[in-house]
Amino acid sequence: MKLKLFFSAAVLALAATAATAQDYQFTTVKENPITSIKNQYRSGTCWCFSALSFVESEILRTKGVEVDLSEMFVVGKSYRDRAIKYVRLDGHLNFAAGSSFGDVLHVINDYGIVPQNFTEGYGFNYGTELPEHNELDAALKGYVSAIVKNPNRTLSTAWINGFDNIVEAYFGEIPATFTVDGVEYTPESYRDFLGINYDDYVNITSFTHHPFYEPFVIEVCDNWRWDTAYNLPMDEMMEVMYNAIDKGYTIAWGSDVSEKGFTRDGLAVMPVEKKQAAAGSDQERWVGKAADAPKEEVKAELPEEMVITQEMRQDGYDRKTTTDDHGMHIYGVAKDQNGTNYFMVKNSWGEAGKYKGVWYASDAFVRYKTLNIVVHKDALPKHIAKKLGIK
Repeated sequence: MKLKLFFSAAVLALAATAATAQDYQFTTVKENPITSIKNQYRSGTCWCFSALSFVESEILRTKGVEVDLSEMFVVGKSYRDRAIKYVRLDGHLNFAAGSSFGDVLHVINDYGIVPQNFTEGYGFNYGTELPEHNELDAALKGYVSAIVKNPNRTLSTAWINGFDNIVEAYFGEIPATFTVDGVEYTPESYRDFLGINYDDYVNITSFTHHPFYEPFVIEVCDNWRWDTAYNLPMDEMMEVMYNAIDKGYTIAWGSDVSEKGFTRDGLAVMPVEKKQAAAGSDQERWVGKAADAPKEEVKAELPEEMVITQEMRQDGYDRKTTTDDHGMHIYGVAKDQNGTNYFMVKNSWGEAGKYKGVWYASDAFVRYKTLNIVVHKDALPKHIAKKLGIK
């Protein structure tokens, strides 16, 4: 997923659409610590940027240490795991840029993690300072597709080395060890130093086509690892989110952002008529080109929002008007001047919009368009944890 920086004519467009948010006055209720805003630019890696941002906040919460973890270390390992599964399944698996929060936790659990600056320029060995993965994604998909065709009828022992060499050509070489504050680490020992434990985290969703209080595999293509999520009624999913923020935890948030109410200028509100996705950057894809004439958006007078029901959520999922568009990081709660609750959302489009990379997502939007969340298990209210059998 992508972000593009706009100038000249874009300034006029931004000024025009700023009116969609200018009358919103937000007061912070609770704000938990986060690390700096990042930019995924022309890459479909929101799942990684948002989940690592979530992990960085977990480290701030538990150790009081601010770290900047390497997204591309995770992306490179994810590409490899996905390639192996794709070939084992004869190509009957999604092989694309998108993935899931669970993928990040799996990579950290299996391979460790490294700081962003452990080696200069890692992940950007292709001539740009920000991620641009269209060529890489096409090259890797072409390679694994050719391997799946398997003209020898028996796989060679060389194909995975060939795949690794393509990733290394674009990303660079990962050293076996690196030094942080005078201490030498491997990726595994650095993970252990940071205290990141895969088993501490819980994936939650809310749909009616599976029983509540039981886990199921969310049926979206980006969930290529087939991770399960606990299924809660919508109101209890929201209770988890408010409880998490109140108790000092943050939330990895997967959401549909194709609604017109998800604006270029830091708002996510309902109701708004659905928009067509545009080509270009990830920001352009979901909220339109800044250089275009401003689209008709939410009126400035804080419109009354839809009352969201469980049935509406399910209808959106069944009709594919709610999909896994974008991963973000929720870290706080605010209210507007009418007392409506909004979640404070750290995005991965750089310092875009009125709030410099932060979006305010209304309670109604989050109820309607959340696909899944990941939280620390201790963020669950006790009565919900008991229902799920989580200790």
